[in-house]
Amino acid sequence: MIKLMICDDHAVVRSGLSMLLHGRNGIEVIGEASEGDEAIVLAQQIHPDVVLMDLSMPHGKDGMTATSELKKLMPDVAILILTMHDDDEYLFRAIQIGASGYILKNAPHDELISAIQSVAMGDAYLYPTATKRLMGEYLDRLRNGAEVVTPYDTLSEREREILGWLAKGYTNKEIAENLFISVKTVESHRSNVMDKLGLKTRPELIKFALKKGLLNFE
Repeated sequence: MIKLMICDDHAVVRSGLSMLLHGRNGIEVIGEASEGDEAIVLAQQIHPDVVLMDLSMPHGKDGMTATSELKKLMPDVAILILTMHDDDEYLFRAIQIGASGYILKNAPHDELISAIQSVAMGDAYLYPTATKRLMGEYLDRLRNGAEVVTPYDTLSEREREILGWLAKGYTNKEIAENLFISVKTVESHRSNVMDKLGLKTRPELIKFALKKGLLNFE
């Protein structure tokens, strides 16, 4: 079963989604929240596999902020953004802060179910036109000779240094002692690294570092 939590400020929408999704294709709706703060608290209590998160919630914490904070508290939870905003800025920001997927509220029911299943299995999901726009932008940059900036390129020198230490299995305390900085500073850099690279767990971090050739123990 896929344990699903729904966060939307409209009770009718929450109820409708719950009725639509509960019991379909192995999905079990285990909780509902009306705004971001409530979602953060509830998620830590019920431990969903997937959170279906609205972006625009005027009463309380918005979905973007809640997603960012929840990913830091519960890195393994998959957050699928369900929104009316077909907007590149929202899309790119959601991906940057760790959302596993982004789908529009006018999507067919079967597509929503497929998106939930995809992010629950650890895959990313974007609605088709969003994928085309992302690929189009990437290809345009290549054709125009512009530098394509990767997530790794956005890391500072210190963040790259911290990434290397983490990948080699050092604890925050050990890194702090070796670099003569505070544990709190290490934790802050670690959080930034994970956010920027879109990583959730240490195994993912190690795999990334291995691909980048960062695991030289000399």
